[in-house]
Amino acid sequence: MLKPPSQTKPKGSATVFLPPVLPIVFDQPLQWLALGFKDFARSPGLSTLHGLLMCVWGLVITWMAHDRFWLLAGCLSGFLVIAPVLATSLYAMSRAMERGETVNFQLLVNTWTQWHLRLHRQPESYWSLIRFGLLLALAATGWVITSAALITLMAPVPIHTPMDFVRHVVLSPDHFLFEFWLGLGGLMAAPVFASSVVSMPLLLDRKVSVLQAVLTSWKTVLTHPLEMAFWAFLIMGFSLLGIFSLFLGLILVVPMLGHASWHAFRQLIDVSLVEERISGLGEQ
Repeated sequence: MLKPPSQTKPKGSATVFLPPVLPIVFDQPLQWLALGFKDFARSPGLSTLHGLLMCVWGLVITWMAHDRFWLLAGCLSGFLVIAPVLATSLYAMSRAMERGETVNFQLLVNTWTQWHLRLHRQPESYWSLIRFGLLLALAATGWVITSAALITLMAPVPIHTPMDFVRHVVLSPDHFLFEFWLGLGGLMAAPVFASSVVSMPLLLDRKVSVLQAVLTSWKTVLTHPLEMAFWAFLIMGFSLLGIFSLFLGLILVVPMLGHASWHAFRQLIDVSLVEERISGLGEQ
């Protein structure tokens, strides 16, 4: 059987094979949400478990930083940055449903524990998912530090509570700190989104390097800028609804967006020329 181009490139070539990006229409992200909700309904228990864990984690963050809102704001927005990693097992669930495989708790366990397999046979792809997760974690940490420093240094008074933030940052007519904070957050979030929109499902499903996954994600955004902007808007909107509902909305939002992201990947990227990595059961 012929190997994909990524496996047969000439020795010493600097070319990185990127899977083709498929055509989509502007409102296709709405279809991804519908498919994501359908997957949620097919496995409500395990899907809800993901959302419940994110809800509890959000409440823990709020409890730990409730009197240090500058830290709370950074942590919650940083939480959104690493969300694609946290949804990995939701991608695995949607993939198993797509293949007609069994979806159970063992699938989730294997998804998070099978990356040490094939170490000697796949040294170049070993821990690729973990490496990318660490990169997102570094990006989230950088934003937490930047956000905290910005609010601490530029706020006219110390910000301790959410009401302090609303009163002295959001509603203050004396400065544009809130607008600057939002703009800086968007500026930092845009390249993170472009780097991760299809990277995590691609790394889970196919034998690609982190570089291939990130470049493929950027290629997707550059090919469909308006559609991807709409998708980012939907993700941000539903995520904010989940957070501002005292995190209870995350119980539904997290699994729906996680499953939907798998379908986004499947409808955006042609992976027929890329070798499959590993199944949820640790088999190739």
